[in-house]
Amino acid sequence: MTLGKLRVAVGQYPTVTKEYLDFAVALGCDGVSFNVPEVKGEFRWERKDIEDFIKPVIDAGLVVESFENVPNHFFDKAMLGLPGRDEQIANMRHLIKSMGAAGVPILGLHWMPQSVWRTDLNYTGRGNSYISVYDHSVILDRARDQEIWVARRDLRDPNIKDTFTRGNFIPLGRETLSVEQMWANYKYFVEGVITACEEAGVILCFHPDDPPAQELHGIARILTTVDNLDRAVHIVDSPNLKLELCLGTVSEMGGEAAVMDAVNRFAPIDKIAYIHLRDVQGTMPFFKESFLGEGNYKPVEVIKALKKHNFTGFILDDHTPGLTGDDPYGYRGRAHAIGYIQALIEAFSA
Repeated sequence: MTLGKLRVAVGQYPTVTKEYLDFAVALGCDGVSFNVPEVKGEFRWERKDIEDFIKPVIDAGLVVESFENVPNHFFDKAMLGLPGRDEQIANMRHLIKSMGAAGVPILGLHWMPQSVWRTDLNYTGRGNSYISVYDHSVILDRARDQEIWVARRDLRDPNIKDTFTRGNFIPLGRETLSVEQMWANYKYFVEGVITACEEAGVILCFHPDDPPAQELHGIARILTTVDNLDRAVHIVDSPNLKLELCLGTVSEMGGEAAVMDAVNRFAPIDKIAYIHLRDVQGTMPFFKESFLGEGNYKPVEVIKALKKHNFTGFILDDHTPGLTGDDPYGYRGRAHAIGYIQALIEAFSA
């Protein structure tokens, strides 16, 4: 096992399958992560159910690096400041303690009530790969709402990449939410759960807003700049509050300058729980997904900086362009990205 060293894990899958675990072992990864893991529980997770879920991982000789995200209805009222948020926070405290007791060390969350949006999933990239695109002009034209693709893990379609559904917006229960309200709701939530994290030994970390728009259809977004990520990770003083630093999303904010600012700002102060290493071409208001090495920043410079700052967390490829003949999860594209990252890590470990 290489835990305690900079490493790559396999992630972004909701459940445990032999194919998924074999993929991790074959690529030489020691750990896996799960995105909205399909653990039993209507409003929270129990220790026994988490242990049952991860048992095949342990039996395969792998470790569970993190759980990314919970079902939206576990904390949507907390994000939106609606009645019922205190009950959700109590359930999240219980869930976090269950994770700690079961040995899952990190919970990655987002603060995006509307989830991730794209405006095209069938754009052609390098070698006729298919990539996603975000064009903010489409968002601004409400007559084009049905063109918008929304990541809906609660409406999973096994045949569509990255769980997107077209025109299926998440029901929110309110039409507007200001920046000030969103920050207040974020602070209230973090203050409500952080002691549970500290008691359970679980790291809580947040993903930047993707896309990093200031608002989408009247609902503000706050994790949209490196400065805002700095504010978010210091909203309380706790070693258990960190960032799920998606460099692809940071690249959407401001390209290479924003990415290197984030890495050099947060790695030295141990505020990065783990990293999503992907990239795009372009920045807000228009960007498109890309392979590593052809986007806004240089992955080699990121790994060099992480090694310089003695970062010992793990890296996920996050999501990748779809290669010819690949399946919706993207095993082929992910294998390319993971091998690319592993080689960079090795080059700076010699």
